[in-house]
Amino acid sequence: MTISQGNCEFPIFHFSNQNNMAMLRAFSKKLFTFPKSNLGFLSKCAYSNGGNLLIDEPEFSWLKELGLKAENDGVYNGSWKGNGETVTSYSPINGRPIAHVKQGSLADYEESVSLAKEAWKAWAAVPGPHRGEIVRQIGEELRAHKENLGKLLSLENGKIYVEGLGEIQEYIDICDYAVGLSRMFGGRVFPSERPGHVLMEQWNPVGLVGVITAFNFPAAVYGWNSAISLVCGDVNVWKGAPTTPLITIAIAKIVSKIITQNDLPGAISSLVQGGTEIGQAMAADKNVDLLSFTGSTPVGREVGVEVQKRFGRDLLELGGNNAIIVMDDADLDLVVPAVVFACIGTAGQRCTTTRRLILHEKIYDEVLERISNAYKQVKIGDPLDQSVLCGPVHSENAVKLFETTLKDVNVSGGKLTVGGNVLDMPGYYVEPTIVTGLAHDSDVVLKETFAPILYVLKTKNLEEAVQWNNEVDQGLTSSVFTKDVGKIFQWLGPFGSDCGIVNVNIPTNGAEIGGAFGGEKATGGGRESGSDAWKNYMRRSTCTVNYSDDLPLAQGIEF
Repeated sequence: MTISQGNCEFPIFHFSNQNNMAMLRAFSKKLFTFPKSNLGFLSKCAYSNGGNLLIDEPEFSWLKELGLKAENDGVYNGSWKGNGETVTSYSPINGRPIAHVKQGSLADYEESVSLAKEAWKAWAAVPGPHRGEIVRQIGEELRAHKENLGKLLSLENGKIYVEGLGEIQEYIDICDYAVGLSRMFGGRVFPSERPGHVLMEQWNPVGLVGVITAFNFPAAVYGWNSAISLVCGDVNVWKGAPTTPLITIAIAKIVSKIITQNDLPGAISSLVQGGTEIGQAMAADKNVDLLSFTGSTPVGREVGVEVQKRFGRDLLELGGNNAIIVMDDADLDLVVPAVVFACIGTAGQRCTTTRRLILHEKIYDEVLERISNAYKQVKIGDPLDQSVLCGPVHSENAVKLFETTLKDVNVSGGKLTVGGNVLDMPGYYVEPTIVTGLAHDSDVVLKETFAPILYVLKTKNLEEAVQWNNEVDQGLTSSVFTKDVGKIFQWLGPFGSDCGIVNVNIPTNGAEIGGAFGGEKATGGGRESGSDAWKNYMRRSTCTVNYSDDLPLAQGIEF
């Protein structure tokens, strides 16, 4: 079995008590579909080379094909520069430095905003379908560099290569989507109660869209915002995550190449890499007409308050304490691979990762046993190795969070059914962990932990399971596994899941670009990607046009 994400497939094998190991051995021989290479060898070489930059080693020469160097400028607003602090990007695979980046200063940020606002005058004047053509070209350039960008995501973020490819494909897909959208978005015409009048909506670009992205999806989330906002007629100022600056710069180089090749100002798509001070400036800046922020709920709350102080617009994509519910009539051959992918994909560091598994009491023991067996077979290690399904967590801080949370689990009376260890090897590797024995409303269960930790709970019925699904602060994504049509529509209805993404018989992660992505409650309420999420990037005017010689008033008022 394979689980598809975008146009990439994440292969998963059937787990059963009889043939686990035999199928795993067969599966590992044909794990990935990309051409065989020295991908795994690259990082193995790196272990023995001390503190040298990986980009300077022959095995990593492909980084230079993306325009990266040992010393990189982190600001682009028509030209490359950087007058802030120099930071180093480290690979979570082995803790080795990849390359250096000169971040932007506040002065760099202010200059970028000024140039972007000026560039907007040219960009907004370009017809929508022509803007779509430029976004199409960006998608084509991403296709040309897809493999190297996927490897860079693995090297700098830690996700396995097939997931890295999937993330770049997601950016490509949203470019394709935006091209079609560039000829379709528009307002409506309404019947007017006044003779000789037309009542209609007009949509115009908001102007400057600030985009702050997180480390876990540094390319795709920018793609959602950039591709859609560009065809809407907006310009961008992007601040990527401080710990994934190289993939941010590589993407910015691709986008800027296409824009300038079309004789347009490079500042249409600007980049300012930096730390907290740049993000704070974006939140407080009245020149930022919309601020899209992806990150944790606590930081997102601060961003939202700061933007609201100036009556600005925000688009918040925050945390998720997501649950899968499994009813006693579910197809367990679907459940097991879905849960494994939803829990260990990106080493448990997706906002859509499944963190709670709510099992009907009749099938609790069987499902727990099968998933536990599956976890024990998952190979952990170098994400550029073809046989690995779970790479490292992103940083040393993530390892510490994993350890601290498991201490809380122990204090709360939880049992580590599988995993629970930090692996003694270069890089930041932990074992995907299954926890049982905790109450559904334990503090540690109700708290989102960005690590591969799964809490397994036992429920009596769907009504109870839905209540548990909804009792956490966040409301991002959720899923139920059942064959009962009545239960399905109960789950989808007003008394079902309170999340922004409500699935049936699929994992909580791996959303398609055609639907709006986002969640409720402490997830922030923002929507990106498909459906009518484009409306976030435009302002709506209600327009009444009088083409008659009279001046009738609405509601029959005579004046």
